[in-house]
Amino acid sequence: MEVGMMQAAADEDFEKLWQMVADNSWKLEYQHEEINVWSKHSNSTDLKIVKVKTTFHDVDMWLLFDLLMDGDYRPVWDTCMVASYTIGYINPNNDVGYYAMSCPPPIQNRDFVLQRSWLATPKKISILNHSITHKDLPPKKYFIRGVSHITGYVIEPLPGKSKGLTLAYVSATDPRGAIPTWAVNKGTQYFAPKMMKTLHKACRGYLEWKQLHSPGFKPWLYPEQMDHPKLLVEQDTTVNGTNEIPLNDKGTNGESQETVLF
Repeated sequence: MEVGMMQAAADEDFEKLWQMVADNSWKLEYQHEEINVWSKHSNSTDLKIVKVKTTFHDVDMWLLFDLLMDGDYRPVWDTCMVASYTIGYINPNNDVGYYAMSCPPPIQNRDFVLQRSWLATPKKISILNHSITHKDLPPKKYFIRGVSHITGYVIEPLPGKSKGLTLAYVSATDPRGAIPTWAVNKGTQYFAPKMMKTLHKACRGYLEWKQLHSPGFKPWLYPEQMDHPKLLVEQDTTVNGTNEIPLNDKGTNGESQETVLF
């Protein structure tokens, strides 16, 4: 799937994610306990693609799927999130949303407009996203619009176990702006294992939280519950957006801006 384009994910999009997970040509960057982090250079940019694999022995894979898809639970565990909401859906397995995150000063906050796609079977659950442009969500003044070329999770049950899973995470994301490439690459390698630990901790509290917050509401599993507008691809996609993405960390006019949290 191309950055900027909004269309339902095809089999080859998920196959690309699976191939990235299975590929053994990555460079090992970090290894501790059951978290492994690899990287490799992208063919199109100087940014590194990051891959993480870990094992959660005490978590059911369907619980992790629910957690990752449940936007109402995200503020509980995602301390970087400033705003996150769904704009609409393309079909029962593809939706479009907005995500904004805080960055440590003096780095300006980032935001993303993302199409999320998912495919869930008893043998494997896959979630992937990529950045799109949308006519109702032009770049905001106090945020730099980042670009996800591909970001994905692959969850598989542990063989022969009634509980437990392996989780693979792949990310090729360009935060844009004036952050040096080396800093982006190092930061991503640090962030990835921390994110795995955060997710594991979040899993332990999800069931109790969900029982108190619409326990039967899971539109990612039950499409009839989708209550957002259906998006018409040809009307809601801007291939050549007229709103240029800012490329610095000082605002569109080059002057320093205070960070505004929505």
